[in-house]
Amino acid sequence: MFIEITDVKKHFGEGENRTNALNGVSFSMNKGEMVVLLGPSGSGKSTLLNIIGGIESSDSGSVEINGEKIHGMNEKQRIIYRRKHLGYVFQSYNLIPNLTVRENVEVGAYLSSNPLKVDELLDTLGLTAHKNKIPSQLSGGQQQRTSIGRAIVKNPDLLLCDEPTGALDSENSKQILELIEKVKEKYSTSIIMVTHNENIALMADRIIRLKDGKIVKDEVNFQKIRAGELVL
Repeated sequence: MFIEITDVKKHFGEGENRTNALNGVSFSMNKGEMVVLLGPSGSGKSTLLNIIGGIESSDSGSVEINGEKIHGMNEKQRIIYRRKHLGYVFQSYNLIPNLTVRENVEVGAYLSSNPLKVDELLDTLGLTAHKNKIPSQLSGGQQQRTSIGRAIVKNPDLLLCDEPTGALDSENSKQILELIEKVKEKYSTSIIMVTHNENIALMADRIIRLKDGKIVKDEVNFQKIRAGELVL
């Protein structure tokens, strides 16, 4: 199994202010799968994504990716783990404002020992015509494409997407989801995506539903819908 999540627990605050964000979450994932973590605000899905990504640490339980366990790692070890295994796409684009599209993507390449070819990736992303523009000259959809490029150029074992269409209109959202789908198919990238949108979940291989910090349903999606056919 490519990913093993076992009995992960996480809380914030203490005493009367204590909130149990995750209450013993366990699931596994095969390489090349797209898994959607689906649930309302406060269900624990983003916290779980951050723990898998080594951004936050769990109180207990284990996360293992490709045989490497992250529980108990110190900060330096987690930085190396993130650099080695992961790519991130967030709702906010977090691009470097004074760098061009190509240079922003190259930042990701510098962090990898086995990066993808930048110009080939820019073509896949539909960004070749915009490669010399800076972020302020781009639309929201183009900025998100650039942030996906920066994440994918590393050739990561796992791409983590936290509400990647949250700041976009429906047309641009569909284009970004089509792009994520294309990346998965072209590069065999394993993907975990967080969303609260039931329709977006329909493009995934598996749908894991969370509520109050627990998995309430983990199902294989036998009726996958292509991203371009989603109703958003």
